[in-house]
Amino acid sequence: PMAFVKETALNGLHHGFQVCSHAIGDRANREILDRYEVAFDELPDLATDHRFRIEHAQHLHPDDIPRFAQLGVIPAMQAVHLSSDRPWAIDRLGEQRIKEGAYMWQALLQSGIPIVNGTDVPVEPLDPIASLYASVSRKTLKGTPEGGYEPEQKMTREQALRSYTLDAAYGAFEEDIKGSITAGKLADFTIYSQDLMTVAEEDFLNTEIAMTIFDGKVVYTKD
Repeated sequence: PMAFVKETALNGLHHGFQVCSHAIGDRANREILDRYEVAFDELPDLATDHRFRIEHAQHLHPDDIPRFAQLGVIPAMQAVHLSSDRPWAIDRLGEQRIKEGAYMWQALLQSGIPIVNGTDVPVEPLDPIASLYASVSRKTLKGTPEGGYEPEQKMTREQALRSYTLDAAYGAFEEDIKGSITAGKLADFTIYSQDLMTVAEEDFLNTEIAMTIFDGKVVYTKD
């Protein structure tokens, strides 16, 4: 019930908890944004760095896209969902609603709000390469269609990498310890077999893990 969402948002602000709500469709996202906004307006002194989130934020009404940045609500999205859902989602939503409100990564980023990327395991593959590929190509994992679905909403490679690293850390209040290879942060990172910034798009999904470092120690090598 939406009354519970409002109550939870107020409780989160009162007690210093970050609130994350699961919403996929445009009506659900609007209802959550509305309740968050009421809570922020009621407790403005406690809402200065709330980083409340909506998990998925997959299909939005065009009027609600700028509200994420205006309210400081972080969309925690899984780009790989486009690879799985887009081929059939148009039959449910229609072309106009797809083009104006579905998987709106670039529109959200340009509005000034970071995106937290992810995989949504076990619904989607655990491998982050699949979601990064979807982020920059907007194609299925079979490489279709040519040019990608609604290509104007593609992330750049830099945006996609940031959505999985620095912005993901920010979305969890962990930017001081995660998200970049920086002195003083956790030495947790992965070395890939190809440069994700330069590898040809058709070879992107062939990227493998070459080494994993955890807590400053090598815990996996491909050899």
